Amino acid sequence: MSTAKFQNLPTCQPNHSVDLNDLDDLRQDALGLNKAQQMAEFFRLLADANRLRILSLLAKRDLCVCDLATLLEMSESAVSHQLRTLRSLRLVSYKKRGRKVYYRLLDHHVLDLYQSVAEHLDEPDTE
Repeated sequence: MSTAKFQNLPTCQPNHSVDLNDLDDLRQDALGLNKAQQMAEFFRLLADANRLRILSLLAKRDLCVCDLATLLEMSESAVSHQLRTLRSLRLVSYKKRGRKVYYRLLDHHVLDLYQSVAEHLDEPDTE
């Protein structure tokens, strides 16, 4: 984007002029709209208490639907529904062992994301 589009913008304060070259450089580093929309959808689908509770358990170990349902006091159908969503987000995968299907976190990125948010929420307020 050219600096011409910034020329008519007001400055922040009389003693703070806007460095248009710096803004142009920064604009190129901004998250693209398509990626931002994908990330927003990801977080929207993740923003469900039951899905987060499932992830918290799968962060500890692989579990089958019936174990998850018992631990979370939910129906197996409800757990399966949530797992389908988590699979569509590529957050969990599954492996069949005999007649049972065991779910696990797909990769370390999911665990890192979960742990980072949990740690953030455990930090004391600094204000």
